[in-house]
Amino acid sequence: MLRFWITTILLLSATLADAAGMGEADAWHLLARTGFAPTAAELSDYARLSHSAAVDQLLAQTVQQAITPVPAELAEYSPPPRFKDLSEEEKKQFQREQIQHGLQLRARWMQEMVATPSPLTEHMTLFWHNHFVSSIQKVKSPALMLAQNQLLRRDALGNFGDMLHAVAKDPAMIIYLDNLQNRKAQPNENFAREVMELFTLGIGNYTEQDVREAARAFTGWSLDRDTGAFLNRPFQHDNGIKTVLGQTGNFNGDDVLDILLQQPATAEWVTQKLWRDLISDHPDPAEIKRLAAIFRDQHYEIRPLLRAILLSDAFWAPQNRGNLVKSPVELLVGSVRQLNIHQLDPRILALTSRQLEQDLFAPPNVKGWPGGDSWINSTTLLNRKQFLDKLTRGADMPLPEQNMIQPPATPEQRLARLTQRGMNHIDYAPDNWIGNLAAQPQDQYRRAEHLLLAAAPSEPVAPGLPPADYVRTLLLDPVYQLK
Repeated sequence: MLRFWITTILLLSATLADAAGMGEADAWHLLARTGFAPTAAELSDYARLSHSAAVDQLLAQTVQQAITPVPAELAEYSPPPRFKDLSEEEKKQFQREQIQHGLQLRARWMQEMVATPSPLTEHMTLFWHNHFVSSIQKVKSPALMLAQNQLLRRDALGNFGDMLHAVAKDPAMIIYLDNLQNRKAQPNENFAREVMELFTLGIGNYTEQDVREAARAFTGWSLDRDTGAFLNRPFQHDNGIKTVLGQTGNFNGDDVLDILLQQPATAEWVTQKLWRDLISDHPDPAEIKRLAAIFRDQHYEIRPLLRAILLSDAFWAPQNRGNLVKSPVELLVGSVRQLNIHQLDPRILALTSRQLEQDLFAPPNVKGWPGGDSWINSTTLLNRKQFLDKLTRGADMPLPEQNMIQPPATPEQRLARLTQRGMNHIDYAPDNWIGNLAAQPQDQYRRAEHLLLAAAPSEPVAPGLPPADYVRTLLLDPVYQLK
């Protein structure tokens, strides 16, 4: 009887806790890990929900398409010129256009991350951008990089197997990993190696012979130079018998991808990367196996895996809060969203992110950005604080203006030109949380701290500061770099 009453009391307590909602601290943790930092409205909305209801709402409100318009010059594919046929002036003109369109591409994605109704969608698109890595520096086509970005957004919370097959035939990826040169007479192993090492199995779960045999299966996967579309060239495909991971047959590329998806290591590799993105830098091996089993049982559907991760004990554990460094994109986009910044030219965000060593559409190598503590060094930390200081002072921040890019120029010169063009100010109107700081400082200052920081500030904030100085102090606190 005693056990019955104890169980009843515990169930009643859990029910009452769910009815009361998880509170702002838990809501902040969930939204900071799955987006770019919560706005005041998002925090209030999710604080009223239980953990499970909040996670379900996040997953239900995702989108597959961006809301930011695409400039015509980015959407239209143009065959890359043959440089040997160009004059010196034509080469320079092509390079100028590449610089300008590349910056437009980056700025558009920054704008989408700021404006999106589904931060989780953009967070996951960014995650997959760093998983299925390619770079505009090698692809040299903003249109193809844009198409890949749209592909990753479409499948960001869909089916991993479908996304893997689509990425393998994505023209930007075919160029980046040299499958254009993969022909039956001379197989190129780059794509086969990276699809095993980085996209699916991870190091140690395949042999060099597996790579050689898989490369033969991907021969003939190419693209139409005139249209930029995927093109299978049967006469370049190796139709011989191949053995990959113990299976033998006349395999093509799709067959090999299916074989990779059959391996338990694939689910574990992807799950481990998501753990590092959402929970901590130190995956729990037992939990990885449990979560990976869910992933496989659900036929590589991403939503069930995310739901299991976000409702795990590890995700909500105290030791896993405020323990991850914000990436440059998370810092910049999250700051603009939280502070209600209006009319900030998104090219500023794109160029500043590059200064902070996260250049969208141009990861440093095929492994992508390592993340974690590598985001912070003496130079990037100083640049982070300088940006935040300018943002809160309303100094050296541009208003939107057309045709401000004057290539050729270094990224630093382009950023300097942009920041000399106008002023931008935080909105201190009384109808938002920043404006309320002046009206009710004792109550609102504490709430501002909860909105902006993952934990208490490293140093107590001096009492009596004006709202702008108070916000600036919180943003310059080292804790603001964490999520």
